[in-house]
This record gives sequence, C-alpha cells and structure tokens, in this order.
Amino acid sequence: MIHSSSFWQNHFEENLKIKRIDWEIQPSLTYKEKKKILYSLKAWQLGETSDGAHLLAACRRYSKQVNEPAYPDIVKLFIKEEQKHGKNLGKYIDLIGETRAKKDWGDTLFRKIRYFNTSMELWTITVIIVECAAQVFYQALHDATNCTLLKSICSDILIDEAHHIKFQNERIYKILERKSFYNKAFSIGGYGILFFGIIHAIWFGHSKALKAGGITKKEFMRKMYYKFFNTLKFSHSQSTRANSFQPVLLK
Repeated sequence: MIHSSSFWQNHFEENLKIKRIDWEIQPSLTYKEKKKILYSLKAWQLGETSDGAHLLAACRRYSKQVNEPAYPDIVKLFIKEEQKHGKNLGKYIDLIGETRAKKDWGDTLFRKIRYFNTSMELWTITVIIVECAAQVFYQALHDATNCTLLKSICSDILIDEAHHIKFQNERIYKILERKSFYNKAFSIGGYGILFFGIIHAIWFGHSKALKAGGITKKEFMRKMYYKFFNTLKFSHSQSTRANSFQPVLLK
C-alpha cells in the first residue's frame, strides 16, 4: 500500500509528540559494556545530528519535477525525528560522563557523499540502506547492555526506524515507476553496488558493538541482505499490483 502525503505528514507530526523515554531512570552501564559500545554509540549519535540541508535541497528540486509540493515539508519532519534520536543519544552520552564525538571517519565520509549528491533517487536508496543498518545496530546496542535507560532509547529509535523504512520504500517505488524497464534495471544494479559498499563500511566501523549485541558478521550480512531485498520486493509487488488488470470476457 502506498500512503498519501497527508498520512505521512500526520504520522510524523503525531509521532514527534510521543515521549517513550523516562529520563528519571539513571544510566547503569558497566565499564565492560561501555568499552564495547562507546565508540559506536558516539559515532551513531553524531550521524543522527545532520541538519539535512543537502537532502532538503534535492527534495525541493525533486518535488517540483513530480509536482508534489507537500513532500519537502514531510521530509523536514523526517529529519526532525532523526535529530530527536541524536538529541536523546547525546543526552545519554552526557549522563554517563563521556564527551560527544565531534568527528568520525564514517560520518565524514557519508557527509562528503551527501554534499555532492543532488539526486533524490540516490538520497532515497542510501537512506534506506543506512536505516536498515540502523535497525540492526540499535537492536544490537539494546541487547549489548543491561542498562534500562539505554534500552528504552534504542527501543524508541527502533519504533521510528520501522516507519522511516516504509516511508522511504514508498518513495523509491515512486521514483522507479517513472523509469523505463532498462533504466530500472540499471538503477537496481547501481543500488546493489552501493548497498555492498555501505554494509561493509558499517561492519568495518562497528563490528565491536554489533558483536557485543550478539550479531556476527554472517548474521549482519544476512539481515542486511534480507532487508535490502525486501525493499526491492516491495517496489516490484507495488508495480505488479498497479499494472494488473482484469481480463474482459467477450460474449
């Protein structure tokens, strides 16, 4: 099912009002747990703080091309939700007496790629891949410690990410639907190359935290391939449904 712009605007507006984290709970992270997850916790927190300026610029150009004026405002709400994650993770880092990261190689790499990217298609598929990885990462972070506060922060993010992926999957379907058969095939091939590069970069940077949450390399790759192919499957199923027809029986 493809949802309307008004549905997504209402969803993000209402979801931003929900408070799922009890900040009266004190963090209870052990030294051993902190040692395993701290680098990745700081790196992902930094990554969640982007202002989304380049994404919005691409979004405005795209919305004019497809005559969908409400889309940039919805993406602004999506960005606000990501920034909420960064704010909550940052507050947690403060509470455990650590300093927030100001720079990280992975974040720098992705920001440079985003800086030169003006394609809504490339933005969308990249966000889908990273959001899928975020689901795996935050579940691992949730399972890596016995800290109730950190678990609730991760649970809040995981609830949001499920909707984010659905939102972006619908957009990539709309983008692909405007392409010819051969252009679709070329795009999907490109998605695969991008997917391969991103998931290996994420494993290289965050394997320690992922392993702390019980995620081996094999399991990480399996989960990521499953999520990625679900995105492609969604686009295909929607396209098939849209192009289906009932045969006319001649009397």
